[in-house]
Amino acid sequence: MSETDIKYGLAGVVTDDTAVSKVMPETNSLTYRGYAVQDLATQCRFEETAYLIWHGELPTKAELEEFNAKERSLRGLSEDLIDVMGKFPKGAHPMATLRTAVSFLGLEDNEIEDHATDKLLDRAISLYAKIPQIVATDFRLRNGKEPIAPTSDLGFSENFFHMCFGEVPAEETVKCFDISMTLYAEHSFNASTFTARVIASSLSGIYSAVTGAIGSLKGPLHGGANEAVMHMLQEVGSDDKAKEWMLDALATKKKIMGFGHRVYRSGDSRVPTMTDAYKKMVDIIGTDEAKMYWNMSQELDKTMVDEKGIYPNLDFPAGPAYYLMGFEIPMFTPIFVMSRITGWTAHIMEQLGDNKLIRPLSNYTGPSQREVTPMENR
Repeated sequence: MSETDIKYGLAGVVTDDTAVSKVMPETNSLTYRGYAVQDLATQCRFEETAYLIWHGELPTKAELEEFNAKERSLRGLSEDLIDVMGKFPKGAHPMATLRTAVSFLGLEDNEIEDHATDKLLDRAISLYAKIPQIVATDFRLRNGKEPIAPTSDLGFSENFFHMCFGEVPAEETVKCFDISMTLYAEHSFNASTFTARVIASSLSGIYSAVTGAIGSLKGPLHGGANEAVMHMLQEVGSDDKAKEWMLDALATKKKIMGFGHRVYRSGDSRVPTMTDAYKKMVDIIGTDEAKMYWNMSQELDKTMVDEKGIYPNLDFPAGPAYYLMGFEIPMFTPIFVMSRITGWTAHIMEQLGDNKLIRPLSNYTGPSQREVTPMENR
């Protein structure tokens, strides 16, 4: 096999069919089941998007009410899991605690070997209902606070704020968060989704697949990039240093997070909508610090585009937006999981609907077959 035959990182390799999402080349728009994500984010609640990703169509009012009622009935973690989470090392990254907690959920499922489609959908909705509480519970425990139980009176996004902070912010803030949930929900065969499909293809089960996907998303080159963006902004320090920082980073070939994408070449279609939400948060907060981060972001963006023609991806505006909402930086990627659980599980169900074990080949570059030299002659 020649080197030209190898697609490093599987770049450009088409491995399977999917009906879940696609970036439409003629419009450069990410679509879920045919709907442009920017339209879904601004015109629908995240609950509607979750229903769409799993069922293929947007819900009617009656269907949405039934779906929401089921999700709300599945909220709540066992006392055993909350007790276990209380014993997690306080210094562990929230993605590590989330990965372990989701694995624990699998231990509590008595029908874990049943891979029927209806059972898989029930588990998907259960994970969608429970993961926000895991994230919020971990946040409170690591800060020495008692967990706050979910309530069935609040929507998905409102309930998460309630479990984190004990109160729900203004409607505009909730909407900005809800927009981010829709924008992060799905993105075809990205690294974590492909990880989930590989694991699912071995019939290991939905919890194994989701646990593996969380591990993949944790990396700074994937989901962890939104955290890295906020750390970058804090490193820059002020808006008047932003251009100089970017020029120096480019000159020294420093890894710059939040820019570029494997799929998009003329800009991530999700960015304008999330940038609007970020600006809304700046206006809501109204502090000098918030305005500084906005100005800094604008200057970094402009300098990168001017110098390299590389555009920001979704993580670039999402990171600081979450920060202005009051979330700690290590929570950003777990929040991503709260959204992407919809896309992951849709792909797991799609994979298992017509399953073939995913087992690619490799190009061996080691030594030719050789004889073992006896110990006394080595």
